[in-house]
Amino acid sequence: MASRTSRRHHPATGNRRAAPQARRRRLPLRFVLPALVLAAMVAMLMLRGYVHSEILADHRIRPGTATGEVPQEILDGGPVIDTRSGRETSLRVPDHRLVLTFDDGPDPEWTPKVLDVLKKHDAHAVFFVTGTMASRYPDLVQRMVDEGHEVGLHTFNHPDLSYHSTKRIDWELSQNQLALEGAAGVRTSLFRPPYSSFADAMDDESWPVTKYIGSRGYLTVVNNTDSEDWKKPGVDEIIRRATPEGGKGAIVLMHDSGGDRHQTVQALDAFLPGLQKQGYTFENLTDALGAPSALTPVTGPDLWKGRAWVWAVQASEDTTGVLVVGLSVIGFLVITRFGLMLLLSAVHARRVRRKGFRWGPAPVTEPVSVLVPAYNEAKCIENTVNSLMAGEHPIEVIVVDDGSGDGTARIVEAMGLPNVRVVRQLNAGKPAALNRGIANASHDIIVMMDGDTVFEPATVRELVQPFADPSVGAVAGNAKVGNRDTLIGAWQHIEYVMGFNLDRRMYDMLRCMPTIPGAVGAFRRTALERVGGMSDDTLAEDTDITMALHRDGWRVVYAEDARAWTEAPESVQQLWSQRYRWSYGTMQAIWKHRRAIVDRGPSGRFGRVGLPLVSLFMVVAPLLAPLIDVFLLYGVVFGPTGKTVVAWLGVLAIQAVCAAYAFRLDRERMTHLISLPLQQILYRQLMYVVLLQSWITALTGGRLRWQKLRRTGVVGAPAPAPVAKEPRPAMDRRPIG
Repeated sequence: MASRTSRRHHPATGNRRAAPQARRRRLPLRFVLPALVLAAMVAMLMLRGYVHSEILADHRIRPGTATGEVPQEILDGGPVIDTRSGRETSLRVPDHRLVLTFDDGPDPEWTPKVLDVLKKHDAHAVFFVTGTMASRYPDLVQRMVDEGHEVGLHTFNHPDLSYHSTKRIDWELSQNQLALEGAAGVRTSLFRPPYSSFADAMDDESWPVTKYIGSRGYLTVVNNTDSEDWKKPGVDEIIRRATPEGGKGAIVLMHDSGGDRHQTVQALDAFLPGLQKQGYTFENLTDALGAPSALTPVTGPDLWKGRAWVWAVQASEDTTGVLVVGLSVIGFLVITRFGLMLLLSAVHARRVRRKGFRWGPAPVTEPVSVLVPAYNEAKCIENTVNSLMAGEHPIEVIVVDDGSGDGTARIVEAMGLPNVRVVRQLNAGKPAALNRGIANASHDIIVMMDGDTVFEPATVRELVQPFADPSVGAVAGNAKVGNRDTLIGAWQHIEYVMGFNLDRRMYDMLRCMPTIPGAVGAFRRTALERVGGMSDDTLAEDTDITMALHRDGWRVVYAEDARAWTEAPESVQQLWSQRYRWSYGTMQAIWKHRRAIVDRGPSGRFGRVGLPLVSLFMVVAPLLAPLIDVFLLYGVVFGPTGKTVVAWLGVLAIQAVCAAYAFRLDRERMTHLISLPLQQILYRQLMYVVLLQSWITALTGGRLRWQKLRRTGVVGAPAPAPVAKEPRPAMDRRPIG
């Protein structure tokens, strides 16, 4: 039901004047914020993938090639190669001096232990850090510098540079320096190529890279003593391999990252004091060579760029952590909800379908009042009323025309049907129309339906039978999509059967039904009067009244055979408008009844059972559900594609099982489930954006008007029994004004 909007028609003026420039419409905040949230989330995930070497990573390792282009002085020289300013020289570490070097860090577990051992034995080392790890653990890099160690570059993503262009090499160096600047406020002139070893392993592929690195101002540092600690050969073997022969100086290769390094830490704790007793000193590289420090402090814009980079990386790590928690939550909620739906729906179906099941000692046969609030339903109202006339239960029909401008009331009056009345009012909204209908109703049981809905002949009879139980205050019927032939209609059909009706069976068993659908529901007049009738406090008056009845102590149940066929939105825009109103109205209703959580009696039970379930399954779960697809897309593009696809197919299989079971319970054809995978990929994203927009509207204090959907009248009534037209009799009950 929509509020009428007026349009002003401006008369044309006699003289032509330049039209004033149209004011630019600002995009509403509720559209801007979801777009910004989505963009920020994608940016954080991409940054996280880059820093974790999942994006732009290259794990190829080139096998050794010929050495014809490498100068012999380099092949026979020391582990420090200087190609700066066109030089091609190498340097060795003096005797009885050892330069410990640690690659691939910093690591949050092993680097602190390595630093502790070095500090314990008053030794220094050079840490060749990757940009990815330095960006993620900047505090450890800062500690290295603070404790007097030197830091060198080991590229950002650890690729074999011999495969890459000079542009990629510059990128690796600059990003590595950026991370170092942000982490410790320094730059370095030391560089170690990934996958390097001794100087005599230099070949025709790696030598050009080494020369280019030198042209950028870096010393290339390889090693001449490899502990091979990455093989985990044992503490004694690591010490043996790391010890140079004959008191010679050496650059020793170790690792503080890349796996379990407990053997490295244990070996280091024994290695340092052992060689110190033999007269060795453990120094930084530049100290051992008698050269100026390799580290240079940075200030100004360079420092702030580095700080900003590190902050962005930390933000991406934190954001991803939150998203992973959200993914865990949605996984738990999805599995819990599906499990409850399957179990409790089976119990519900078995209970109401067992032979001899009755709601009370005798069936309900007394007449009921059917209220049809209508606003501009000219295309649908005739089908709706005809379907009621074909019913098997005695009824009176009250069509409340809420200020329609398309002749809805005249169409009903022209039908000249018995027991059908039209009550007219100025446009006041659906809750007011329903309250007007309640005031005009003649009977104690009141059925409510929408003006675009048609009933089957047995619908009213099935809908009112639960009132044989005096504790039942309201009954939810089985709403079905009538226009399911389009793709968007088929998706809504799946949602109605699986998401709505299977849910209602579950909530019926838990005695916390959240919503009686406006398309097909019935109420006891006494129950409505006790809670004050229909309220316009929210945009979801059906959810609001249902929660109010629970709090007043009434049972709300589901009648599976009370089927009603409704016209679902046929365009994305209409669907957006409808679901936006539903989700926002549901949030309003939850907030309105929040005090039920601390109440006693039936109200407290609903508050502590029903409200949390509704909040989790109808608000939190749909909001987090797209995380499944976000991580699916991320995993397919950047992660372990096979495992990701298998995991997503597992989730889809669970949904398919639930959907198939729901379709079986509702005796629906399974053919529409063919579109289920596409529904999960596309339709769920639309619902997510709608729900996010509803959250933003609520948080920003925005107000949402009722959105009138454009009807087509394609949902026809079941073939009615012949009804004789006769002059409309005078009503015994006058409309209440």
